[in-house]
Amino acid sequence: MTAAAPSALRESLRERKKRRTRQALIDTALELFTQRGFGGVTLDELCEEVEVSKRTFFRTFTSKEDVAMAPDQDLWRAFLGELETAEPDGLPVVELGRDALLAALERMDDEGWTRRLLLSRRLAERTPSMGAHGLQFCEATTQQALEILHRRFGLGAPGDLRPRLAVDMLIAAFRGAVAGWVAQAEKADGTEGASRTRDEPPPRHDLAARLREAIAALPESLALTTTSA
Repeated sequence: MTAAAPSALRESLRERKKRRTRQALIDTALELFTQRGFGGVTLDELCEEVEVSKRTFFRTFTSKEDVAMAPDQDLWRAFLGELETAEPDGLPVVELGRDALLAALERMDDEGWTRRLLLSRRLAERTPSMGAHGLQFCEATTQQALEILHRRFGLGAPGDLRPRLAVDMLIAAFRGAVAGWVAQAEKADGTEGASRTRDEPPPRHDLAARLREAIAALPESLALTTTSA
């Protein structure tokens, strides 16, 4: 067995330090924003708390909104990675996306990720600028997903809206699943005999189950009809 080259070892140490700094920024930002409100914490205060410079911050994130939404964004970046290597197997696009998103969810194996997602979602509900940032990220992710579907599977000829609608439905199903998952956490304190507190997120597998249910409900939602009350 040969020893790792010094340059490779230095690179590995550098990458680990970058990951630790990034995680410290995310964790600290979410805790401070939760305690004092998004607008109650300046970027200078966040950097001082983590003991990094603003230059270091901007090498990793573009804004306070960006760091606050990192848990969500990490999941969707993992989703794009899964979609890049997914085998079609004759699946409908929504089901292919479902499997890629579930695989991405499995990759969020850090046990602190669910708490970070919960805190981020709560903040987004009362912070308009996070909502705007989320829409921009969502559109960018959608375009990347469509590019993968076109490049790998030949989907998305000019004027064909079906791939776009399929990706939009997948995102809508995920939003519905997360909304129910967050509501489950909100009800924890009010449930008799509950073993969790309001600040303890439901397990990740609950979110996965809600996602499966939401996607399974899509065909019926498209066929839903109206009747007189």
